Amino acid sequence: MSALNRLQLTDFRSYAALEMVLDDRPVVLFGANGAGKTNILEAISFLAPGRGMRRVAMDVPVRHDCQSGVWALHAVLSCGEDEPFALGTGLDPQKRARRVRIDGQNTKTGALADLLRLVWLTPAQDRLFAGPRGARLRFFDRLVLSLHPLHGRVSTAYERAMRDRQRLLDEGNADPAWLDACEQQMAEAGVKIMRARADTITHLQDEIDAREASAFPQADLTLEALYDDAPKADAPDCVDALTSIFAAARSRDAMAGRALCGPHKANLQVLWRAKTMPAALSSTGEQKALLIGLTLAHARAVAAAKDTPAPLVLLDEACAHLDKDRRAALIDEVCAMQGQGWLTGTDRALFDAFGDRAQFFEVRDSVVKCA
Repeated sequence: MSALNRLQLTDFRSYAALEMVLDDRPVVLFGANGAGKTNILEAISFLAPGRGMRRVAMDVPVRHDCQSGVWALHAVLSCGEDEPFALGTGLDPQKRARRVRIDGQNTKTGALADLLRLVWLTPAQDRLFAGPRGARLRFFDRLVLSLHPLHGRVSTAYERAMRDRQRLLDEGNADPAWLDACEQQMAEAGVKIMRARADTITHLQDEIDAREASAFPQADLTLEALYDDAPKADAPDCVDALTSIFAAARSRDAMAGRALCGPHKANLQVLWRAKTMPAALSSTGEQKALLIGLTLAHARAVAAAKDTPAPLVLLDEACAHLDKDRRAALIDEVCAMQGQGWLTGTDRALFDAFGDRAQFFEVRDSVVKCA
């Protein structure tokens, strides 16, 4: 069981100071809109690599009128029978960048991925399937990262090589050997990205298929390459094939000012199986149900993966637009998870199905009280 047993915030968003002492049960935060519930979930999301659930620069969460100009987060995490360990992160006052400490020792942000997995769902994602392709791909890559902790670093390497290549193309008359080197780096990183994504699709689909009687609709997932002659991720010559595609596209990419082919040109397709309907054409409520089902399947896939800690699951206003039966089904799923769930909502009554299986906190004007 993965769970936060203590959470402390300092000058984060609306909180000058906050300390929560917790047990392993799911956590319910309820209160009016704007009370500060989502700020707590966002803080927890910074216990993973990246820019948190709101995708912001590191100085954005600093509390308004804060004298120090920095924010800090400290947490104690327990994982099964292992000894609890301390995680800390926040804004470095000198570098104005993020710093991370594990059991009091400074370390790199990427080290968080080895200790903790996070899965989150926010109201901003409710129209994910009908929204821009790039938003879906970012969402999916976050799922990939939970199963493949190196995915973020590999993606960064790919993007760096792609930028270097584009700069050479923009300058014109570049040494072909330099372009060859950039494209080789892109291809090597790109194949790793493709394979991690394909593996994640397999794990997600297996978990979805295993729950035929779920209250949430089953989905069929595919990842479509939006360029011609895209190689298969499992092809033995995939690196060479991708390198050749990049080389052949130099003139076109130079004219376009961007790379028009590669793993960054992918689209996550989600189909409601029972209706054989693209998720994008479903109603808002149906899309919400599909998204929750996908998120729960991902949490189960991460928990089932070998040598992977069970994830903490952050569900911001997830019960909105759900009927009573689906709310109860969601609550049962959260209680059955091997990782602690965190849920928010405006009304405590939304979570009555928890009974005593959860710990409840009322949030009012950024004051949190055990309820």
